[in-house]
Amino acid sequence: MPPADTLRARVERALSGVQNPRVAQNVVTAGMVHDLAVDDRGQVTFTFLLSAEDPGTLARDARKAVQAVAGVTGVKITVAGGGAPARGAGARPGLAPGAAVPPPPTPVELPHLGKVLAVSSGKGGVGKSSVSVNLAAALALQGRRVGLMDADIYGPNIPRMMGVDRKPEVRGGKIQPLEAHGVKLMSLGFIVERDSPAIWRGPIIMKVIQQFSRDVEWGELDCFIVDLPPGTGDAQLSLVQTIHLRGALIVTTPQEVAVGDSLRGAKMFERVGVPVIGVAENMSYFVCPHCGERTEVFRAGGGQRLADELGVPLVGRVPLQAGMSDLADTGRPIVVAEPASPAGVALREMAERVVQLLQ
Repeated sequence: MPPADTLRARVERALSGVQNPRVAQNVVTAGMVHDLAVDDRGQVTFTFLLSAEDPGTLARDARKAVQAVAGVTGVKITVAGGGAPARGAGARPGLAPGAAVPPPPTPVELPHLGKVLAVSSGKGGVGKSSVSVNLAAALALQGRRVGLMDADIYGPNIPRMMGVDRKPEVRGGKIQPLEAHGVKLMSLGFIVERDSPAIWRGPIIMKVIQQFSRDVEWGELDCFIVDLPPGTGDAQLSLVQTIHLRGALIVTTPQEVAVGDSLRGAKMFERVGVPVIGVAENMSYFVCPHCGERTEVFRAGGGQRLADELGVPLVGRVPLQAGMSDLADTGRPIVVAEPASPAGVALREMAERVVQLLQ
């Protein structure tokens, strides 16, 4: 191999193959890649400037392009606000090692929301919305003023799980949240038709999250829970750039495939300066409703292993329970409908632990 064809040169060529359609340039020419470094072990690090107008998949595409380069053993990307200037706006071509990186948008302090907690997961289907709903309802049962924002733009399930299905009013330029089980609610599901797909890109998602957090008459709250979609995309980045978060709760199931995805979700929050306060393990085991025998349905201990790797506590293990999905489908959180059941007890104890950690 010619000496000039170094690993760094191959990485640069790979990045040059990633196009930003907004400015009709590749991400290198558009000045979106900064501080590129390649060590002798094949570890690649760089900062990627991504604006709200850019496609949210660009950072992922850049990572995949670098990972495909022969000799690369690992890729670490720091995503920051800024992005490529519009065409003709004087984008500086090429990589800019050591250049100053514009800071991402500063999240706003909204004291009336109280302590803001993001409930997130790296994988769909782990029961994240179920944990969010029951956590909010359990906190309301403790006498706390709670708001629950459904930021799952693509699958807003909070309306069904809380038993509310009507459009919110607008008074004095402010959207009035709906309420159920003592919890104030806002969801895209209240606004769009049930069968309308949200085929939206980053800027629209950011606008929705800003409107739900700033233009809703939440009143004075003690705790504000945000139910996020799975993954580490536009909704997550928009939230951390909009509201100052007190912390994030990561939901997983015991299987290793879910734990691995949840680890990536947790690392995203750490990367943007949001502390992960704990891990919640859902579908941990099954309790027989007749004899009370406990059975590990999946491989045990995934939530604890994730918590140990992140250096945070495991805040609770929620069992599988017959009839729990039926309660969710009819808008009755299990902490309200069956508070003495195994899942109800586990979720109420989790709520108490979360409150302690948010302090």
